[in-house]
Amino acid sequence: MTADRTDQAGEAGQLGSGWIADALREHDHAQRPENPDGRPSLPVTDREQQVLDRIDRARRRRPRVREERITMSHGAGGKATQTLIEAVFLDAFRNPLLEPLEDAASLRVPAAAEGVAGPRLALTTDSYVVSPLFFPGGDIGDLAVNGTVNDLSVSGATPLYLTAGFILEEGFPVADLTRVVASMRDAAAAAGVCIVTGDTKVVQRGKADGCYINTAGVGVISGDASLGVANARPGDAIIVSGPIGDHGITIMLARGELDIEADTVSDTAPLNGLVADLLRAVPGVRAMRDATRGGVATILNEIARAADAGVMVSEDAIPVRPDVRGACELLGIDPMYVACEGRLVAVVPGDAADAAVAALRGHPLGTEAAVIGEVVADQPGIVRLKTAFGGTRIVDMLVGDPLPRIC
Repeated sequence: MTADRTDQAGEAGQLGSGWIADALREHDHAQRPENPDGRPSLPVTDREQQVLDRIDRARRRRPRVREERITMSHGAGGKATQTLIEAVFLDAFRNPLLEPLEDAASLRVPAAAEGVAGPRLALTTDSYVVSPLFFPGGDIGDLAVNGTVNDLSVSGATPLYLTAGFILEEGFPVADLTRVVASMRDAAAAAGVCIVTGDTKVVQRGKADGCYINTAGVGVISGDASLGVANARPGDAIIVSGPIGDHGITIMLARGELDIEADTVSDTAPLNGLVADLLRAVPGVRAMRDATRGGVATILNEIARAADAGVMVSEDAIPVRPDVRGACELLGIDPMYVACEGRLVAVVPGDAADAAVAALRGHPLGTEAAVIGEVVADQPGIVRLKTAFGGTRIVDMLVGDPLPRIC
């Protein structure tokens, strides 16, 4: 523990509100030796641990949606999204294939003959509502293809087939639709997948935002490997494949609502080739996730929670482009929470970290790959960040997202 966390806990206590303050007050009134003024004396380290215990208890409670109506936070990829998924969808649809909540479900095809195991397939689905539809480095069309390909890829599958469903608003320009479809065609060709079926619906003017796209993807999983964040173990290395935050900041600036100029370009790209190189070099990869909504910080929390382990990362080790960092500072946003669309986070055994980084850097999409931290045994479920100033702070999930509708 460091002075940073102590100061944060102390400040929260002085504010007198919020769950951190409640946790501190609980332990201020516990049965401990008293000071001369009659108040119990509690060591600082115990205070910090009680805050961590309070976080852990809150996370282990049965999830419940407290809002009466859906808000934008429910679609942002943070705590509100997680609660919605677990309290409403998982509670209703619960089954062993859904419960891991990975980017794609792993399905075993029934055997064609007795005693012969059928192939394993990965199945995923996603919807795209990005605003604006066209942005530096891409558009909603290639974003839809790349995002679906990436969900299959980080699940250890070779992507093969995609679907494409369009919800179009009355009055949407045919020229724009043609441009979007051409982008999807080119992105599918680049990723080596086929769009094999689809659907089109049109809604009245004002009932949509021009064009929404829904996709599904099917891929084949080779071998018996089973990737998942629950596989992470203390001593494992955590790797990011390149600079983070490019896509989210590009979308925010493309909206033209802020008087900020930067040469940011979305990192949208298909990761199947990069993933294949990594899996060939390191067959023991534990897990992979593409860092979309909620950014790298959300993925790190998912690792810590699913594996019931701690995560420690170093701020200095996390690659962020200078223009992205500058925009984040102006907006008051932590780049750890900003979405990417062409970056993955991988968990590998510690002794395989060098081989994994070398494999990633050998691919054009992974030239700036870096080890950013490790899985640790202490403080399970908690993500800690060693700051550039030498302190340590907790990196929790945000409730919502400072950059909504980025994919």
